[in-house]
Amino acid sequence: MRVKRNSRTRGRATVGLVGLSAVALSAGLTTAAGPAAAQPKAGPVPPAECSAPYRIEQKLATGTTWRMCWRYESEAGLVLENVSYQPPGESQPIKVLNSARLGQIHVPYDDGKAEYQDLTQAGFGQGLMNMAPGECPGGTIKTVKVPEAWDPDNANVKGLCTTTRSRGHAYRMQSDTGNKVWQTQGKDLLVYTVNQVGWYEYITEWRFQDDGTVNMNVGATGSLAPEDYDAGDGRGWPIGKGAKAYATSHSHNVFWRLDFGLDGSSKGKVEQYDSVVSPPANGQEGPTNKTTRTQVKKELAGDAKNMRWWRMVSATGKNKDGHARSYEIVPAATTKYPGRSYTRHDVYFTEYNKCEQFASDNLGDCGAGAKKSVDGWVNGQTLTHPLVWVNVGFHHIARDEDQQPMPVHWQGFSIAPRDVTAMNPLTPAGLADQNGHVESGS
Repeated sequence: MRVKRNSRTRGRATVGLVGLSAVALSAGLTTAAGPAAAQPKAGPVPPAECSAPYRIEQKLATGTTWRMCWRYESEAGLVLENVSYQPPGESQPIKVLNSARLGQIHVPYDDGKAEYQDLTQAGFGQGLMNMAPGECPGGTIKTVKVPEAWDPDNANVKGLCTTTRSRGHAYRMQSDTGNKVWQTQGKDLLVYTVNQVGWYEYITEWRFQDDGTVNMNVGATGSLAPEDYDAGDGRGWPIGKGAKAYATSHSHNVFWRLDFGLDGSSKGKVEQYDSVVSPPANGQEGPTNKTTRTQVKKELAGDAKNMRWWRMVSATGKNKDGHARSYEIVPAATTKYPGRSYTRHDVYFTEYNKCEQFASDNLGDCGAGAKKSVDGWVNGQTLTHPLVWVNVGFHHIARDEDQQPMPVHWQGFSIAPRDVTAMNPLTPAGLADQNGHVESGS
């Protein structure tokens, strides 16, 4: 069983990894071909509405500045709000997100004897851990006051790290003359917490790149729970000497809840793109590939598929080339869990409703008869203020290397800027004139 984090005994375990999956589509769609039309320009973005202790502002070495506010909820943990991005060459910050946080961590065990909702039932938010300076290299650890703390004497936790990190090449290009290499090393802002649930510890990481990409990841580490070595029915893996102790296999289904506010407006548009490759015809050298845009006008429960992707398009802003600003949802690997209705899809677009806070076991008071999970909220409403819910699954079959302690298992996805700026936001001055069709380089 699960216990409070301030107990000396920990309960049954959980673990996690990875990204997004594939399959079918469900909900109202309208299909059209080609890109969306450009939108009118947006006005300046106001400064973040939070006091200094709750403000994060970081100018990276490559010139990009990220700004945001943070707060902490008793169940969901870290919440980031008013997230904006200002790359070199932009006179004002470009707002990206109204808010971003976890929406649930659902953990069902293969033997059917246990199933957990870690955010709403197992004390995820209450399990915020103190971090030592070595866990936040080169950064700052902020003190977080845990609301409604189970342990009031230890409600103030040194639990929020903000730091920067190099990620390797942002780009590299040999000049046409061969005597110059254009290259730069990318820099990221990292914001993360560590939350203990049972025997496992979740690292919730938000990585903000200098090119405008945002990576959302949850990593699970800690220990295999000693009481879970009982998978004698074949639903586990032998750990230790011989084949006596079988660690019970289980899944981690992590949900994120994103409220976009591109250019300061919540009235974004959702678009889905699908590509179909056909064999060569009529003497053509190679296959053809046709990409079709589908306007997602009503709530959608969608599934990742080969050559399918979605983007959130700004209702008010465009870049200096006159193209509509947008952010693309970039999936990663996943193991989709079919055991519950709310885990059967990879992404959900729902109309904003303040009470819809958790993808399953929702705690918000939505009134009598309201559905308690995200799949039930996809009921045909027109999208005027879309919320995005992303589900990333990992089936954890333990291995000898998982002890002791367990290496971090990561799962997550990204959102990437698409036409947010007119050129690569890290373009060097010597290449700034090469926008559009370029006959030759420098």
